[in-house]
Amino acid sequence: MERNYDFRKRLEVVHKPNRRDLAVRAIAGELEISEDWRIVIDEAAGPLLVNTAKDLQDYLLTSMNVSVRLTRTRNVAEAVAGGDRAIVLASKAQLPALGEALEKSRSYRIIAEENCIVVCGYDERGAAQGSYFLEDQMNLREAPLLAPMDVTREPLFSPRMAHSGWGLDRYPDAHLNAMAHAGIDAIMVFVKDVDETPEGYQDFNYLVDRAELYGLDVYVYSYLTSRLHPDDPDSKAYYDSTYGKIFQACPRFKGVILVGESCEFPSKDPNTTGKLRLEWQADQPQTKPSPGWWPCYDFPQWLTLLSGTIRAHNPDADIVFWTYNWGYAPKEDRLKLIRALPENITLQVTFEMFEQMKNEHVTHVCVDYTLAKVGPGEYFSSEAEVARERGIKLYAMSNTGGLTWDFGVIPYEPFPGQWNRRHQALLQANDNWGLSGLMESHHFGWWPSFVSELTKWAYWSPSPTYEEALAMLAKRDFGEAAAPFAVEAWNAWSEAIVHYIPTNEDQYGPFRVGPSYPLVFRKPMFSKAVQMPAAKHAMFGNEIVLTVYEPLEDPRQSLGVSRIDVEIRSLQRMLERMAAGNELLEKALQLTPDRKREDGVFMLGIGQFIARSLQTAIHVKQWWKLKRQLLSEGDTGKATALLEQMEELARREIANAEATIPLVEADSRLGWEPSMEYMTDTAHLRWKIAQVQSVLDSEFAEYRKSLALTDNALS
Repeated sequence: MERNYDFRKRLEVVHKPNRRDLAVRAIAGELEISEDWRIVIDEAAGPLLVNTAKDLQDYLLTSMNVSVRLTRTRNVAEAVAGGDRAIVLASKAQLPALGEALEKSRSYRIIAEENCIVVCGYDERGAAQGSYFLEDQMNLREAPLLAPMDVTREPLFSPRMAHSGWGLDRYPDAHLNAMAHAGIDAIMVFVKDVDETPEGYQDFNYLVDRAELYGLDVYVYSYLTSRLHPDDPDSKAYYDSTYGKIFQACPRFKGVILVGESCEFPSKDPNTTGKLRLEWQADQPQTKPSPGWWPCYDFPQWLTLLSGTIRAHNPDADIVFWTYNWGYAPKEDRLKLIRALPENITLQVTFEMFEQMKNEHVTHVCVDYTLAKVGPGEYFSSEAEVARERGIKLYAMSNTGGLTWDFGVIPYEPFPGQWNRRHQALLQANDNWGLSGLMESHHFGWWPSFVSELTKWAYWSPSPTYEEALAMLAKRDFGEAAAPFAVEAWNAWSEAIVHYIPTNEDQYGPFRVGPSYPLVFRKPMFSKAVQMPAAKHAMFGNEIVLTVYEPLEDPRQSLGVSRIDVEIRSLQRMLERMAAGNELLEKALQLTPDRKREDGVFMLGIGQFIARSLQTAIHVKQWWKLKRQLLSEGDTGKATALLEQMEELARREIANAEATIPLVEADSRLGWEPSMEYMTDTAHLRWKIAQVQSVLDSEFAEYRKSLALTDNALS
């Protein structure tokens, strides 16, 4: 069993101990790194390269049980020429001849010969990535063995931004190191003021210092309030006191991410209310969107003011304008805005969102964020095309850190085939529209997994194919005998996700929290709606969970009453494929060597938790249908029969929640999300069981009394 937050101990293990398989022997031509080798860096090496050399030394000791020396030299080129069993880490500036062909930051060349391995990066970040590549190769070989090589590799996307999976805006050194190993090159922090996040104080300059030691940039995710329009006489001074103040205090922030709902301003666009969302009077009907939810004509004016303010302190700051909130708006209005953006602004567009999808006879809309739809959606494609025409830098919100809102309280979605299809679509967008950067997670964070490794392989050139990489990882993590079953399990899970239908009511409901989601019958007259327990320190807690389930309507999709049976059937198909994958992974684990089994057991727990969450979502939809019939049924006999069906359904869901408790007790990451904190741990599951039991014991008993009174009146 794990206690709450014990998952952080696992997150802080960057180099897995004892990866070495002592039965593996070198084959002809392979280099074997032994204790008479050393790691060499130049005396001029910067802090990042020194840190990288220490990291490689620790990897060899921790994972491969090989202890090597770490030395500095006055002339690193001499160490290369000496050929005396050395791993040389250097940048192009130190080895210009070897790095001559390198042209992109983080690219590297590795030459591995009989007694010398040279990693030459375009810059120190490149040398670090080359060192991590050596680790990847030895991990796959399960021994300190390397094939002779002369390979040059370069990243295909930059930045690759992600939020913390350790805790909201919290980045311990080990987590930064793990992110760098995964090929991520930038992190994000929510910013409300200088050294202030939504959770409180944080030393931003210290965060930048530590991130730089791992080759990571830091982006501001703006939570700053914008109360003035650029036309207002005090607007320049006002924005100097907000955005200017931030970048003056921390000029090494790489850039800022601006999204409508987090930093809207009082636009004059007549299509909007002209007021900030939280300043609209609650007693007044709102027939227009707030400015943060519309492609306002004066956004370019606001961006021009902001960019000048920020770049007075950091001339190279990346100003990222994310059009997430108004992808539903008419195409002509959206593209008119893109055509008017300042040229020095980066455009970010969500990859799959807002797309209309046909399922059987009904239409659904792709809500945020989902892996069920690979993308790109028409919203992305249309804006990307205009960005290409204008020569504006283009990023995508891709979620390829491994998680979306499909399931809110799991560490990653284990659907490699579908992730591969997303990777390929993003690479095609790179070819078609010049897509260059990715935001790979939102506040649900990043978690190291076989999915994040597949992503890393996909985003570097050259790399093995998806099928090759999948087979290599399966063999490494499960052993040769179990690998085929693991691949079959992953394929079954990858088939499952295509049957997921994303809806707002589900992603803010049963899929947000899984089996702890309540079954609400009726709201008592003078009581508040059912609220899930939440931690006081949580950024959102239960605020982003809607407990009273109801299909949410939208003019771009079919009515909920028409959609719900289609959704139930599709989720039942998904559940069947998840169950099949779980059975296959259990077979794989039976054949997996003991030293590898622990990680596979955690993976199986994720698959089983997803299956339990699917069952909850199906039950919730069936509950809504029965409740709707019951509350409109005037015949006492029929109403009693419906009540009995609901009671049986409630007992099945109680059993489903009870069966989830061992899963969350075994893996403390299940049931947790950084902005909500714990929502589906044992305590929440027991709360849900008690809540449903109270419906059976109290609310249903009262309803039966009312039914009996109706019988008496009729007789």
